[in-house]
Amino acid sequence: METRTAVRSLTALAQETRLAIFRLLVQAGPEGLAAGKISESLGLVPSSLSFHLKELARADLVSVRQEGRFLYYAADFQAMNALLAYLTENCCGGQPCEASAVSTCCPDEEVLT
Repeated sequence: METRTAVRSLTALAQETRLAIFRLLVQAGPEGLAAGKISESLGLVPSSLSFHLKELARADLVSVRQEGRFLYYAADFQAMNALLAYLTENCCGGQPCEASAVSTCCPDEEVLT
C-alpha cells in the first residue's frame, strides 16, 4: 500500500460518524447493509449518511451495489486488511509479534492464530 492511499483511508476514518458506519459495516460482514438499515441503526438522516458513505467510498473502504431500488454498502475487507498490514509492517522492531496480535480480518475464513 502506498502512503498516499493509507492517508486517504485514515482521513476518511478520522471522523466519528464515518468510523461508526465503517465499524457497523465490518460487523455486517461481506453482504453489507442497505443504506436505510445503516441510517436506522445509527440514527442518521439520509442526506448526512449519503455524504459519509460517499467519503468512505472515495477512500475505497466500502463498496456499493444496487439491488432493485436499494443500495447496499459493504466494508472492503481487502482494503481494510491492506491498511492494517501497512500500519503494522514494521511492528515489534522486526521481531515476531505476540500470538494475540491479529493483523487481518477474514470474514469468510477462520483466522489462524
